[in-house]
This record gives sequence, C-alpha cells and structure tokens, in this order.
Amino acid sequence: MTKAMTAQGWAYVVVVKDWYTKRVVGHYCGRTATAREWLMALERAVQRQFPYGVRDRGLHLMSDNGSQPTAETFMKACSLLGIHQAFTSYNNPKGNADTERIMRTLKEELVWLQEWRDPFELSAALDVWIENYNATWLHSALGYQTPNRVEESYKLTTRSLLENAG
Repeated sequence: MTKAMTAQGWAYVVVVKDWYTKRVVGHYCGRTATAREWLMALERAVQRQFPYGVRDRGLHLMSDNGSQPTAETFMKACSLLGIHQAFTSYNNPKGNADTERIMRTLKEELVWLQEWRDPFELSAALDVWIENYNATWLHSALGYQTPNRVEESYKLTTRSLLENAG
C-alpha cells in the first residue's frame, strides 16, 4: 500500500502483484485503507486469476505486518480462500522487494507527476497505468518480457501440458 495526496486529502493505493509474472492482478484506490479495502484488492485479484475457485492452489500472499493484513477479517478471509499469508520481518522492506519496487515505479510514473483532484481521478488513472504497465513494462527477471507476455506463455504451457496428459 502507498498513499497519494489529492486536493481532497489522502488517497490510498493497494496492489496485489503476482510475483511469478510480475503482473498487477488486483488493486484498490480510495479514501480509506482498512482491511476491507485490502480485501477488495485481493478479491479483484482472485476473481481475475481464478474465476473457478482459488482453494487448493497453494497460493501465498506476502505483505508487511501492518494493521490491514493482520486484521482478523483479512486473515480469516485468506484462510477461507486457502491463501497462506507470509509476512516480512519488521522494518525490512527488502522482504517484499518485488512489491516495493512496483510501488516506487507507480509513484515515479503516475502519482508524483500531477496534482490529483480526488481519489476518483487517481483511481481512473491508476486503472490505465496498470493496464499499460502489465502490457509494456519489460522486466530483466523475466528475460525482458512483459508481465502479460509471461502470463500468456504460462497459460499456453499449462494448457499444452494438460492436453498432452489426457
């Protein structure tokens, strides 16, 4: 999570990133940042990535030790979905380096470039930025491929393996 100043006060941005593809798969932007809003970002990610269910997928969610990911409601929702939570050690942003890096890029390429009227304006711009990031951002860790391309390759490989197994 990060925050951005708008003319109407702070806007909070929560992202869910797939560490394998480096793709932003869920996000939230609004005036508050409680466990409820974190769940909204997680729900977007789960519905997008696993429309037929998420249980028994061996998913792990890495986050810091903030009040939102450690809230009883958030932890219970993760448990019900079968998502194992992992937490960085205290005062160690390197423990969540992939996510911290995208937050820096988000700030440098979107948040800090203009003065925002309100969280709604920022949210609309964030939707466009994330689509562009997923489609065009080349990652050295991915062999200089985009997150979308890596996800497409993964899906093709998985589909091929399933077809050849049957």
